[in-house]
Order: sequence, then structure tokens, then C-alpha cells
Amino acid sequence: MQKQRILIVHNYYQVPGGEDTVVANEKKLLEKNGHKVILYSKSNSELKNMNIFQKLMLPVNIVFNFKTYKDIKKIIKDKHIDIVHVHNTLSLISQSVYYAAISCKVPVVQTVHNFRFLCPNATFYRNGHICEDCVEKGLGCSIKHNCYRNSKIQTIACVINMKFHRLTGIYSKINYICLTEFNKKKMLKINNGKNIIIPPAKIYIKPNFTFDLFKNNYKADKGEYYLFIGRIEKIKGIDLLINAFNKIPEKRLVIAGNGEELDKYKKNAGSNIDFVGYLNKKQLLEKLNNAKAVIVTSQCYESFGMMVIEAYAAHKAVISTNLGNIRHMVVEKETGMKFKYNSVDSLIKAIYQFEELDAKCLGENAYRLYKEKYNPTINYKMLKNIYDDIMNI
Repeated sequence: MQKQRILIVHNYYQVPGGEDTVVANEKKLLEKNGHKVILYSKSNSELKNMNIFQKLMLPVNIVFNFKTYKDIKKIIKDKHIDIVHVHNTLSLISQSVYYAAISCKVPVVQTVHNFRFLCPNATFYRNGHICEDCVEKGLGCSIKHNCYRNSKIQTIACVINMKFHRLTGIYSKINYICLTEFNKKKMLKINNGKNIIIPPAKIYIKPNFTFDLFKNNYKADKGEYYLFIGRIEKIKGIDLLINAFNKIPEKRLVIAGNGEELDKYKKNAGSNIDFVGYLNKKQLLEKLNNAKAVIVTSQCYESFGMMVIEAYAAHKAVISTNLGNIRHMVVEKETGMKFKYNSVDSLIKAIYQFEELDAKCLGENAYRLYKEKYNPTINYKMLKNIYDDIMNI
């Protein structure tokens, strides 16, 4: 039987993140398994070079981009696409991709990387704490608090976008991949009594995966420092992380990643904290190999934890928050340690407790869990089963 021809659709953010890694991994995985894959992408970096007319049209294009609609229809017809697999549509692609595919009678599957279907800010996080007001009390709460980029105008645009596509009924015509059961339960809160916006039967569960980072070339290292990988921003817990390591100056911390407030955090960090910026694959492997453990300090519900499974694939334990999905991915004293997500003292205690354990043993436990749950072979079978099901094969 001929393998499906897949159109992957992804809108890159200005700061690289886990979603971009997932897109690259899945494209490579599908191609390795004999699928023809076309990537349709835009980057929000293009926003910087827009002229005045393009900027004026942006609110309209965020809701429905007619160029995307035409582009997607053309690709589907020219390349004989069987399935459209969407990852991110904000800001330049827009959800017009759904309408284009449906008009061509091609099934759509959307990987749900965040909570944007329910929360204009996509994170269930506001003013330093978890917030689900838009689910419980309505989307107007986000306008009251200027949740998207701290802008009332931009938040109103997000709310209009969400309400418009809910009203058209398009969400009931596409399929979804949630990364965890926790995410699926949150996603289904979009339905209100008899008003079924997303039918539960259209939601599948499949975690992300990563390739074996070292393959057979891993050489155990005693570890020189703790490692953070991710965007440098408050929601990722950078304040808490820096405050903790400022209190334990004898412990080294390496922070890998970029962010708009990077300079501010550098000024607040002690001499035991090194900022190394965004790392390419080779540099990242080097930092992982020499790390004691990876630390995850997210202050929100991460929709998944790519940094966790990448650490596991690199034979490294993880010290993580006890919040959302990540708390289910780390096994206490087996693949790492957990701490109270908003407590500096709890993080410090977890670090000291970790150092009483056999780091090498925890790292091998972590790698074993990666091989059991997050490896490419298992993930491809899950993805192929989803594709077959939505095509009714």
C-alpha cells in the first residue's frame, strides 16, 4: 500500500522553541518511513519587515489569510496530498489552512502544542500564576486583563479569532493530536454542555519523541554543572532558577537559550551562572554530555516537555517542577527529582537530595524510559495509526 503524502504546516515563532523541534523530527521520521512530505511554513520574523499596508491587514489575516487558503489548495492539488498535518498557524498562516483542506476533501490533523484553543495567551498563565478564567468564566476575562502580549487590542483580536472559528463549526471538522491525557481533558473543556465544538472522538493522544541523541556513542561523564534549556523568560521559571543558584554559589548552572529579557537576567545572576545562548545540535550534545542533570522550572502547564525527553535520550536525569504534564514524566528518585514549582527553597532541597543519589543510575533509568515510551519507532506506529484512522483505512 502506498504511504500517505503529507503536507506539514507550521508557523515559526520569532524565538525558536520546542514546537520547531517537533516539526523537524516528525518530518524526518515520516520521510525515513517512505512518506512524501511537503512543508508549508512561515516565520513571525517576517513581521519585522512588513510595510504599513501589510501591518494594517494583519488583524484580518490572523483570522483568515486568503493567500494561505489559495496556497494550501494549490499544494494539495498539485502534490496530491492525502493528509494536512498542522502544527502552528499564528500569526501569518492563520486557520484558513483548515478551510482550504476541507474544501479539497482532505482530512486535517492539528497537533495541539499549547492551550490556544482555550486561552488567548495559550498558556493558562497570568500575572505569575496559573489561570483558567477564560474556560470557567468566558473569553472576556482575557480582554479585561490584556492577556495577549499585555495589549488590549491584540487580545481582542485573539478573542475575535477564537470566537469566529468556533462559530463557523470548523473545529468539529478537523482532528487533533493531544500530547497527553492531561491535555485532552483540558481541550474538552471547550465544549459547553450540549454545545459540542470539538467531538471527543476526534481527539487522539500521541506524545512527542526525539531521536537517540548519542546513539551508541554515549560516554558517561560525572557532570560539571546543572543545565537549563529553553526560552529565557519568566514563565519558564528563570527568576526562580537564578534566585536558587544565587543562594548556592558552590553549584554551577548553565542556561542555554535566548529571550527578550536576557540582559536583565544576566545582571541578576551570580558568577556561578553561565548564559551560553542558543545552541546548535552539536553544541547542545556537548553541554548535555557534561551536565549533572537537566533542570525544568516552568511556571505554567507545559503541554509537553521536550526538554525532559531530550535529557532522557542523553542519559540525563531531570529535576523538574511538580506542575502539569512534566510532573507525570519524571519518576521521583528513579529518573530525577521534583520540587514545588514556585519555591526556591524546594528547588534547592531537590538539588541536594539529587546529589545524594547515584546520578549515573538515574541517567540510565531515564534512558530506559526514553527507549520504552519516546523513541521514533514507537512514535511512528502511533502516528501512522492516527493517519490511517482519519482516512478510514
